[in-house]
Amino acid sequence: MRGDKPALKTATNPVSPDLAAPAWMPAEARAEWRRVIRPLAERRILTEPDLGGLENYCLAIAQVRDCQKILGGLQSPFFEGDNGVPRPLAAIRVMHAAMTLARQMAAELGLTPVSRSRPAISDEGEDNGGFGDLVD
Repeated sequence: MRGDKPALKTATNPVSPDLAAPAWMPAEARAEWRRVIRPLAERRILTEPDLGGLENYCLAIAQVRDCQKILGGLQSPFFEGDNGVPRPLAAIRVMHAAMTLARQMAAELGLTPVSRSRPAISDEGEDNGGFGDLVD
């Protein structure tokens, strides 16, 4: 479906900017969590039920970094297939899937320039159907 995403509303019970990452997360994912939790929490749109999406985003970013470490240590990201044709290593496919998921989740969470440029977050009760400047 195409169309505009609805304006985000501030949450009545947003998460704390000091919320720690889950202990089970790998170190790279926890580092990403620490990097983004404060700006997300300060926007007051992230609630406890949304944390699964944040976890997915952080895990995807960690997976991209892990794959890049593996690929960075290799001479080539390709191997010769059974028919002699060069094929990408599995780490490339995993990294591509993780990058796609990270990009999608970043947009959902408002972590991209485009997603941040969408209409501002509105407070409950201030929605005048898009005619805010015309309605008292």
